Amino acid sequence: MISLTVTAVVFGVVFLAELPDKTALAGLVLGTRYRASYVFAGVAAAFALHVALAVAAGSVLTLLPQQIVHALTGVLFLGGAAVLLMKKDEGGEEIRKPENQSFWKVAGSGFMLILVAEFGDLTQIMTANLAARYDDPLSVGLGAVLALWAVAGIGIVGGKALMRRVPLKLITRIAALLMLGLGTWSLWEAVSG
Repeated sequence: MISLTVTAVVFGVVFLAELPDKTALAGLVLGTRYRASYVFAGVAAAFALHVALAVAAGSVLTLLPQQIVHALTGVLFLGGAAVLLMKKDEGGEEIRKPENQSFWKVAGSGFMLILVAEFGDLTQIMTANLAARYDDPLSVGLGAVLALWAVAGIGIVGGKALMRRVPLKLITRIAALLMLGLGTWSLWEAVSG
């Protein structure tokens, strides 16, 4: 059964962490050049694969004693918060234009871009941590994939407008604070448990 609470928490954390990421900008660039639905299909498939891998890795962590899992996820969340806080602004990336606008060429370009760019990315590691923390792979997977798809959709359809209204630095700071809170809470549970 799916926990709406876990799904919502995971959605919020992953959404905020992914929003300032380079893949949102890459989706924006692809979306301005090619048919948005084709780009989204490829990007969504790549994100689904990444979430499945992250949830599987996090599920393996649940086999460890709870105190070790809490300590490990706490340290990783604190590390993720540090990465976000120390991250410098990245410029737009050059994306090679496919030879034609066919569904398979455009979706394939989006899929490969996300597959390579997101492998071992902060949000993939966070998703594994959340899967270990909540021991609810279905709810964590659903929240993470919906968050990543939402960010991709925003990036593809309306990224420019959002970035004009909400400073990227603010979004990054909010995500870092959430991760800092989750990390502190996990460490406290490890020590007090």
